Amino acid sequence: MRPFLIGIAGASGSGKSELAKHVHAAIDEPASILSLDCYYRVLDHLPLAERQKMNFDHPDSLDWKLFINHLDELIAGQPIDEPEYLFDQHTRSTTSCRAIEPAPLLIVEGILALHMEEVRKRMDLRLYVDAPDEVCFERRLFRDTRERGRTVESVIKQYETTVRPMASQYVWPSKWWADLVVAGTGGYDVSVAAVLKAVAERRTKP
Repeated sequence: MRPFLIGIAGASGSGKSELAKHVHAAIDEPASILSLDCYYRVLDHLPLAERQKMNFDHPDSLDWKLFINHLDELIAGQPIDEPEYLFDQHTRSTTSCRAIEPAPLLIVEGILALHMEEVRKRMDLRLYVDAPDEVCFERRLFRDTRERGRTVESVIKQYETTVRPMASQYVWPSKWWADLVVAGTGGYDVSVAAVLKAVAERRTKP
């Protein structure tokens, strides 16, 4: 049986990854999460200083071919090895990955999860997590300085030069492809309940 596929998009720091985790925990059946963040292109051929200058918020920064292949394998009931992306090195790990098993419900999350038509058309429910830009920035600053070894100055510069402009061009407009828009601020109880209700309704449609 084909899995039910949920896509969750939203700006960096909007809360989409947290929503995916909360939905995963609330679903009373096996479910898997596939993160677009793991599919940035391999940049081993560039020195670290050059990698740091790349625009990681443009759609071309992602390996869409590999991502769609993995997505189709999961849909077909085949396990995959999701790449591990090393954010402090700006490239993929060559020694480790994460095994993902097929499941009745598959959650895809990433800032550009609703950008590509080839990905959207595989989804049964498309979600967009909405949060004010200032909230997204504060969350990203907190995360990148504490979890990804970034300096405050580098986070601010990247946000102003690529993150916000690319969100304006590619991420924010993808909201209009969503079947359901939920808030990325406050608690997750209301948003999770809305998602579960939408899943149940979609599954019972003839």
